[in-house]
Amino acid sequence: MTIINNSGMEKQFTTLSGQIERITYTNLENGFTIARVKVYGRRDLVTIVGNLISPAPGEILKMKGEWTQHPRFGEQFKIWQYKTTIPATVYGIKKYLGSGLIKGIGPKMADRIVNYFGKDTLEIIEKKSERLSQVSGIGKKRIAMIQAAWEEQKEIREVMLFLQAHGVSSGYATKIFKQYKNNSIAVVQENPYRLATDIFGIGFITADEIAKKLGFAMDCQVRVEAGILYVLHQLADEGHVYYPYEPLLQKVKETLNVNREIIIKALALITFERKVIIEDLNEGLENYKENNKAVFLAKYHLCETNISARLKNILKTPKAIRQVNQEKALVWVQKKLDITLAKSQTAAIKSALINKVLVITGGPGTGKTTIIHAILKIFSKINARILLAAPTGRAAKKMSETTGHTAKTIHRLLEFSFAQGGFSKNEKNPLKTDLLVIDETSMLDTILLHHLLKAVPASATLILVGDVNQLPAVGAGNVLGDIMGSGRVPVVKLTEIFRQAQGSLIIVNAHKINNGFLPTFNSPDSNLKKQDFYFISQEDPEKVLEIILRLAGERIPAKFGFDPVEDIQVLTPMHRGIVGAGNLNMRLQELLNPGENKVILGKRGFRPNDKVMQIKNNYDKSVFNGDIGRIIRIETELKEVIICFDGKEICYDFSELDEIRLAYAVSVHKSQGSEYPVVIIPVLIQHYILLQRNLVYTAITRGRKLVVMVGTKKAMAIAVHNNKTIKRFTGLKQRLIK
Repeated sequence: MTIINNSGMEKQFTTLSGQIERITYTNLENGFTIARVKVYGRRDLVTIVGNLISPAPGEILKMKGEWTQHPRFGEQFKIWQYKTTIPATVYGIKKYLGSGLIKGIGPKMADRIVNYFGKDTLEIIEKKSERLSQVSGIGKKRIAMIQAAWEEQKEIREVMLFLQAHGVSSGYATKIFKQYKNNSIAVVQENPYRLATDIFGIGFITADEIAKKLGFAMDCQVRVEAGILYVLHQLADEGHVYYPYEPLLQKVKETLNVNREIIIKALALITFERKVIIEDLNEGLENYKENNKAVFLAKYHLCETNISARLKNILKTPKAIRQVNQEKALVWVQKKLDITLAKSQTAAIKSALINKVLVITGGPGTGKTTIIHAILKIFSKINARILLAAPTGRAAKKMSETTGHTAKTIHRLLEFSFAQGGFSKNEKNPLKTDLLVIDETSMLDTILLHHLLKAVPASATLILVGDVNQLPAVGAGNVLGDIMGSGRVPVVKLTEIFRQAQGSLIIVNAHKINNGFLPTFNSPDSNLKKQDFYFISQEDPEKVLEIILRLAGERIPAKFGFDPVEDIQVLTPMHRGIVGAGNLNMRLQELLNPGENKVILGKRGFRPNDKVMQIKNNYDKSVFNGDIGRIIRIETELKEVIICFDGKEICYDFSELDEIRLAYAVSVHKSQGSEYPVVIIPVLIQHYILLQRNLVYTAITRGRKLVVMVGTKKAMAIAVHNNKTIKRFTGLKQRLIK
């Protein structure tokens, strides 16, 4: 039996009792439910609304609340408080068991079990589950599954009760239970701030609200320590590897509303515990500033110092393979590939044959692919062991297609192992390679480069290919910019656009934008088949939205034959607003994949065939941040969603779906490393804060065959002329120089 009180206000209430017949809507994140209930003494079903914990058809509800009149749906009973009991009738038990409440029991299996045991069914499952073997089709394995699921759902409900009473949405209860099992309530009572660090989706703000309701003081030590770590993680999400000491104290003070002395004391304690590292940046400087101290989360300090040390070690270690005669190699490779290399390309290839580490950077159409192809041919000729990798699956696939060599994502190259609790490839088990080429290096963040360099043998040649003018990595750091700026690694900068690329307005305009000039605009009424870049002028966000929907759903598929889901990608600077990723996804889902939502999380609903994106690295499933897939099916009885990523089907429990977002529209940041046949980009004054040259440049260069921008030329001009990038606090450049 459970009791929930959703309101502390004194009100006149009505009592109502009945059995849930069906669930019309339930939000997995907060438990808000609309259900149809068979009420004793009433002929027609009653609509009830309120926050319910894991409601299931067949359950008996004893409710207190009030009758309301919905303008569209009519009479409803709004629940303030309720009790639940398990059903007592055969009919109710069948509905209860067949609702998907217990993994392993669907409607057909529920019918068989209840037909056999009748009203005693739930007692049999609870106390004598071995007797389930008497039912046709149920063996030991199925019994164990049913038994475990029955116990788990009971325990999860207890956790839900406790958490909901302390302001935590029921959607988090399953995750908390999975993390802490039977210790869930004890952990939350002892230190609710652990939730913020241990469980994806529960941040410091939520944990802080729980702590307040549990009686934790504003200035208690555990809160201030957790608050400092929270602020540092937020800053890392903005790209900072460290943050200056004094500005950090100020940010923490503003966030927690506690005095400076308490923060300094808490910071000293977590420094002693090595959760953070404080480094004096004055060390080694003659004219030093006062209080030039940097505060790092420990993992970022470790990663940055190791990147510097390992790069220096690779640079000074002789090559394992024999030296090549550069002139002969260049003559041979041009003949082999039937090409004539430009001066900048021959210089890049020579540099790759001489140096241990090399950066090759340039925009689209500047010959990076040709250079890599030639380098691979030469290294293959001398029987060098070659590995190719990129940060994302799409970038790795493109690399494979353009070079003819197998390329992997960096995560798959390093082979994550649960047995070892990390990557299998590391300093003790290095990659077997003489040449490692990494594409889309601008996407590399500090943590991923650290793990990669741990696995690179010191005798190998490392070539980093990327476009330094694109947005920096989503994660913390500015590794490509810092490596280039240090002067310790040779850099080849490609600026010449080759003739075959000059026919593409996408490429020509990308370079114009990068050099601070407005792109060449085409009218949407011109012959679309002759050009690959268009700008449609419109300043009203609502009309921009409608234009994007028409382009994606009708105009581009009709004129070019592109698939609206597989080939067309909407890229937007923002997550919120009329043309933000959130609203665009809802509207595009309705247009391109209409139907009834099968799973609802807050304002997000998922359906079979939806295009979705993974938003965090999940090593358990081997799916990584930015991977795009399609929902194959939704198993409501098993509470599972099956998603296909690159031909591989991955199973998600409903409680894991906060790792998934609709991907008909994605942010420009999330599109890094990917290319799409068609991109549609809104660019409006409303995006003012994010209107930067590198953002528009990155968005345009994601389009392979067609780019359509919708918005105002004024907004475009603001972006093109704004070359001020937000400073990231990183120390890699200085470490390499030292």
